[in-house]
Amino acid sequence: MPTEKKIHVLDDKELSSKVCEFVAAKSKEAIESRGCFNIGVSGGSVAKFLSAGLPAKDGLDWTKWKVFFCDERLVPFDNDDSTYKYFKENMFGKVNIPSDQIYIIDPTLSVEDAAVDYAKKVDNVPKENNLPVFDLLVLGMGPDGHTCSLFPGHKLLQETSVTVAPISDSPKPPPSRVTLTFPVVNNTRCAMFVSGGAGKAEIVQRILEGNESDPLPAARVQPTNGELHWFLDTGAAGALKAKY
Repeated sequence: MPTEKKIHVLDDKELSSKVCEFVAAKSKEAIESRGCFNIGVSGGSVAKFLSAGLPAKDGLDWTKWKVFFCDERLVPFDNDDSTYKYFKENMFGKVNIPSDQIYIIDPTLSVEDAAVDYAKKVDNVPKENNLPVFDLLVLGMGPDGHTCSLFPGHKLLQETSVTVAPISDSPKPPPSRVTLTFPVVNNTRCAMFVSGGAGKAEIVQRILEGNESDPLPAARVQPTNGELHWFLDTGAAGALKAKY
């Protein structure tokens, strides 16, 4: 059974700092316990939060970080759609993570081959139950309830045979991407969502308080033996019926 989810509702100005504090604490915990910190990051607003706050954090042993991408767009690294490009320009250049501990896709490959290649890189993460166990996955959620590049109604929601899957028909451009699959996502020690703005309120309510027979992708993130945290600002939490 998954650990019961913890929902953090924060003032708009607090959201970024609390998210960074949480990630920093998880990194220290992992390094003290296991000698390194295996983290999967995502693009969008959560990338902005991490890049704005983490480099200024004191006491982080960046040399022990191993950074992966929960999903990535199959575009050249000079394309603004590249999540790696954003982190390289806004975070990686400010901290001393060894370049060989930042695991990136090969955008010169076909999407199918890029997924196979990235799965080999994800194999660097220690395994339990024959699946990689990340210390932390930092996830975002789209207005349709997607997370990673796992979209509502898509066949990849049922994918269990691979750790990293290709998608060439993403409903959100660009169409070609690689993504972690749910068996890996739900094998993590900790998954955290970050969502802000009143525009996300309705979908946040559906995911956190709904009981749908065909759950939205973000609602399917239920770590089997791990923690699940949702960090929301007051706007994103505005439609929740319960008090958190």
